[in-house]
Amino acid sequence: MATERPFLPIERFNGYLPIEDHGLIGDGSTAALVGRDGAVSWLCAPRFDSPAVFGALLDRHRGGAFTIAPESMRASRQRYHDDSAVLVTEMRAQDGTVAVVDTLPLRQSADLTEDAPAGRSELMRRVRVLDGTVRLRIDVRPRGCRRVLPMGGGLELVCAPHLVIQLRLHSSVPLAGPSTTIALEQGDIIDLVLRWDGAAGRHRPRDPEQLIAGTDGAWRRWLSTFRYQGPQADAVRRSAITLKLLDHFRNGAIVAAPTSSLPERLGGVRNWDYRFAWIRDAAFTVYALRRIGLEHEAWGFLAWVLDAVERRGTPRVLYDLDGEDPPGERTDADLEGYRGSSPVRWGNDAAYQRQNDAYGEILDCAYQWARGGGHLDAPLWSRLRALADSAAEVWRVPDHGIWEVRTPGRLFTYSVALCHVAVDRAARLAAEFDLPGDVQRWRRAAHETREAILREAWDPTVGAFTEHLGGGNLDASLLALPLRRVVPADDEHMLATTDAIRRRLDAGDGLLYRYLPNESPDGLPGDEGAFLLCSFWLVDNLAHQGRLDEAADLYRSLCDRANPLGLLPEQIDPTTGAFLGNFPQALSHVGVISSGMNLGRLQAW
Repeated sequence: MATERPFLPIERFNGYLPIEDHGLIGDGSTAALVGRDGAVSWLCAPRFDSPAVFGALLDRHRGGAFTIAPESMRASRQRYHDDSAVLVTEMRAQDGTVAVVDTLPLRQSADLTEDAPAGRSELMRRVRVLDGTVRLRIDVRPRGCRRVLPMGGGLELVCAPHLVIQLRLHSSVPLAGPSTTIALEQGDIIDLVLRWDGAAGRHRPRDPEQLIAGTDGAWRRWLSTFRYQGPQADAVRRSAITLKLLDHFRNGAIVAAPTSSLPERLGGVRNWDYRFAWIRDAAFTVYALRRIGLEHEAWGFLAWVLDAVERRGTPRVLYDLDGEDPPGERTDADLEGYRGSSPVRWGNDAAYQRQNDAYGEILDCAYQWARGGGHLDAPLWSRLRALADSAAEVWRVPDHGIWEVRTPGRLFTYSVALCHVAVDRAARLAAEFDLPGDVQRWRRAAHETREAILREAWDPTVGAFTEHLGGGNLDASLLALPLRRVVPADDEHMLATTDAIRRRLDAGDGLLYRYLPNESPDGLPGDEGAFLLCSFWLVDNLAHQGRLDEAADLYRSLCDRANPLGLLPEQIDPTTGAFLGNFPQALSHVGVISSGMNLGRLQAW
C-alpha cells in the first residue's frame, strides 16, 4: 500500500501556485488542471484547443477560475483514485478538513478503446467534509464572465464573445451568486456540476457516486491491457494514464500538452501553445504505447498521422486535432502570463516552418503501422513514396530543426538523420511488403545521409557529433540518433558524443539543456530550463552502451522529479527544481515509459 502523502502548506509566488502543485483530469475531449488550493485554473472547452473557460494559470486576476476551498486553509494534498484519472484534493483548515473529488466524468459503460467521444461535456466537483467544521467558499468566475443569472438548481454564466459555448452550473445546495460561502459539518456533501456544449440545458441529474464509480471503472477497464516489467512501475503506469488524458478519443490525435504559454523561463518570452499534435511526437509515442500493451492508442495515433498526410500531401510539423492547419499564432495582450511571463500565445507558427525531420517521422510511423499489421493502400503508399523521394532531395536544404528555431535555416544534423530514416524506412517497406518504388535510389540516399553525418557532423576539435553538418556546437537531440537506428549507441562516435553532451550541456543532477542559446542562437532572447526528454534519451544511450548502473540511477532520479501525482513538465529549473514549460508534457511521459522498458529489457533494475 502506498504511503500517504503529508499535508503541505500552500505557497504562492507572485500570486501564482507553482506549476507542480496541480493535477490533471480529462475526458478525451479536453482536460483541466486542478490546484492544491482547490482552484480549477485551466480548462478549455469543448476541446483541448478551444478558448479557455478558466485561465487563471495565465492571469490570476482576469484569467478566470472555479475555486472550492475552506476559509483559512492551512495545508493540502492531492492523490488520484487508484488506476484512474479521478482526482482528490484534501484541504485542511483551522477547524476541519474537506475533500474535493474532481473529474470530467465519462459516459456510463464507456469503452476508452473506441474511437468515439466518451465525455459528458461537464466538470463534476463533489465536496465532502471529512472532519470538524468548515466555512466553504465556492467561487466560479469564467474568463470574460459578464452576467450571472439564477437558474433552477444553479446559475447560468454569460461570458464574453470569445466563449461561444453555454455554461451552466448546477448545485445540490442553493448558491447566492458566483461567490458563496457555506458553513458545513463533518459528513456534509455538496455536488457541483458545470456543463457546456449542448449539455448545458436542463437535465435529469445523475447520481454523482455512480458517475465517479463509472468513470473509475472505465479507466480501470482500459488499463487492463497494460503490461510492463521494469523499474518504477507506478511511474510508468501513471505515465500511461497521463498520455491517455492527452488523447483526443474521437480520432486518436495526441496533444503535446493541454496548456499554452507556460514559460520555459520565468519572465521570458519562450511561451508557446502546445494544444496541438506534433508529427515529431508520433513515432516516439506510438513506439512507447505499443511496448506497454496499449495497442489501440498506438494504432489510433498512427492512423491519425497517416490520414493527415494523405489528406494534405505535403508534411506539416504539427496539426490541429482534425489534422488541419492550426490557427496562426497571435498574442493575447489581455493576459499577463504565468508569474508575469508574457506574451501569452494562442496558435503556433512552427506549423509553417521547414522542418525536414517530418519526412522521417512520417515514414517511421508508416513502417511501424505496416510491421504491426496495418495496410498501406495504393493512394497512401503513393503519398509516402513521394515523401521518401523528397527526403532524398531536401536533406541538403537548411531547415529550422527539431527545436523549431526562429532564425534562418541551417543544416541540422538531426534533420539529416531523419531524412536518412525516411529513405531507409521507405526502402524497407518496399522490400518487405513488395511495394513499388525506387528502392536502390532510397538505399543510396540512406547511405549518403549516414556518411554525411559520420563525416561532416563530426567535429574533431569538439570530439563529438555537432548540431550542424560542417561542425558547430552540441545539441542533445543527437542522443536520439541511436533510438532512430541511424548510428548505434555503442559506436565510437556516439560514445564520445554522449560524454561530450553530458559535460557541455549539463544542468546538474542528471539534467541536460537541449542546447545553449548563447552558443547556438535560436532567434529568441534569454535562456530556458533543462529539457526532461533529453535526460531520458541519455538513459537510453547509457543503457545500450552497457553502463547500466549509471542508466538506472539516472532514470530513478528523473522519475523522482515528478510531482506527488506522478506528473512531469516539459522542463525543469535546474537551480530550484521547479517545473517550467507546458504541463504535463506528453514527451516527458513517453520518456518514462521508453526508458523504463529499455532498462527492464536489459534487466537493469
